[in-house]
Formats: sequence, C-alpha cells, structure tokens
Amino acid sequence: MAIKHGLGRGLDALIKDGTPATAGETGGRTILRAPIGLVCKSPFQPRRAFEREAMDELTQSIRERGVLQPLLVRAVGSQYELIAGERRLRAAAEAGLTDVPVIVMTAADPDALELALIENLQREDLNVIEEAEGYQLLVEKFGFTQEQIAGRVGKARASVANAMRLLALPDEIRQQVVARQLSAGHAKVLSGLDIPAEQIFYAGRVIKENLSVRNLEKIIERARRAPRKPRAARTDIPPAHATLISDRLHAHFGTSVRLTPCRTYANGTKGKGTIEVDFFSNDDLDRILSLLGVSLE
Repeated sequence: MAIKHGLGRGLDALIKDGTPATAGETGGRTILRAPIGLVCKSPFQPRRAFEREAMDELTQSIRERGVLQPLLVRAVGSQYELIAGERRLRAAAEAGLTDVPVIVMTAADPDALELALIENLQREDLNVIEEAEGYQLLVEKFGFTQEQIAGRVGKARASVANAMRLLALPDEIRQQVVARQLSAGHAKVLSGLDIPAEQIFYAGRVIKENLSVRNLEKIIERARRAPRKPRAARTDIPPAHATLISDRLHAHFGTSVRLTPCRTYANGTKGKGTIEVDFFSNDDLDRILSLLGVSLE
C-alpha cells in the first residue's frame, strides 16, 4: 500500500485505501471480530505512555458498551499485528473481553508505522518524545528524510526537525517529558543549551519551582548575559597612529588588514595585540607570504 496523503485527509480516508482481508460489511467497511489473544502489539507503535486514569475510564466504558471503534490491524502469519488502537486493545483485555472488532489492512512496515503515527497525532495522544521517536524510526528503518516525513504527517519540516532535536536531550529529561513533568515547550528551550548538566539543572528548577516556559527562557537569558566587570586598561598605540599603521599595511598587502593594539592593564600586565590579514584563495595566500618573505620550500 502506498500512502501519499498527509493528515488533511484523515485516518478514515487512509483506512479506505487499505485492502480488507475478510468479508462482512459494516457501515461501508469490512470488519471482523478477532480473538484478543491473536492481536499482537506492533514493534512500530510510537506510543509508550498510557495515563492510568484515562485507561481506567476507557476500560469502564468498554465494559459497559464494548469496543465501538474497530482496531486497525494487518495480518502477520497466523496473528494480527496492531497498527492503531493499542489503548482500546489494552482496555478491552482489562475489561475481560475475549475478542475485539478489527479492520484488516494490507500494509508494509513503513505504512504501518505511518498509520500508527497519524492515528496518534490526530488524537494528540503522543507526547513530543514519542512523536520524535516515531519520526526517528521512519528515518532509521525506512530511510525517510525530514521533508518526506513532514509531507506524510501533514506538518512543517521545521516542526519535525525541532521534535527530533529533542532526542539529543539526556534520558532523564526525556522521561520527565513523557511523565508530563516538563512540557514540549520546556524541552525545546532546554535543547538550546549545549551542556547536558545545565539542561538537567534547569529541568530540575522547572519542576521544583513550577516555572512556565517563558520564565525558563528569561532565567536562561539572564544567566547567559551575566555582567562582567571590564578590566581597566589603556591601549599602547594611540588611535590615530593605529589607523595610520592599518592604512599602510592595507596598501602594502593589497587586502584588508585589522590592527588591534596591545593593552596595558591597571596592574601593569600586558594584553596581546593582533594583526589580521584577509586572503581569498591559495594564490592570494602565497602572494601575502611572499610579501612577508616567508618561503615554504
């Protein structure tokens, strides 16, 4: 099955694109009832966290009314591999059901993962780490580019890239996001820090002080621009003379030259001066070296 549509069409449209494996029409779709023991979880399921309270509510609803929306599966050997509907499958098992309604599709591995991602994204069930792990799986297992992923799930490429960037965060922080102790916004701000220890430190502050994303941004911004008291110093070459030297060097080398005079600090120590000479090719460098009397032979 080649799926070429993004979220705009919705999961219902994607389901209709599949090839049913059994007979029996319900509402225009082919549905069968499968023993729960024959429905196995998908290795491509992006979702990992299931909130206990929400699961209990779904279990009670299924106990009273049954599974109202069929699970989406594909046939793998003598079993059915789940594509979408793991919460319903878990709740049905907890409710004591022996079978569940399923729609059987023909789907290759990339399509199975894609459908699982889309189903969860449409319901906003995935946290940002699970979402990023799903994207990473598409990259590693099936060679998708970020542009292709964005087109498939109906998101901007930048959104996909920003989500995947969060996978570089320390495991401790990723788990805090999954546990909803940190929001996706907090995680994105923390990903802008280069040092893992700093990321963990500020994540701890967010949880301890209940910081908003904006407050976290302000705290990090203040820390980055902590004032440093300038050291009193005087330049050893008067500005006018430094300009004259720079002009002469420019004329001699035929390219831009920047002169930074050395400095003498209040305690008598010296700060270095620099001369920067621009060049734009290897031939240009050879010309400058020749003017300096430097031979590489």
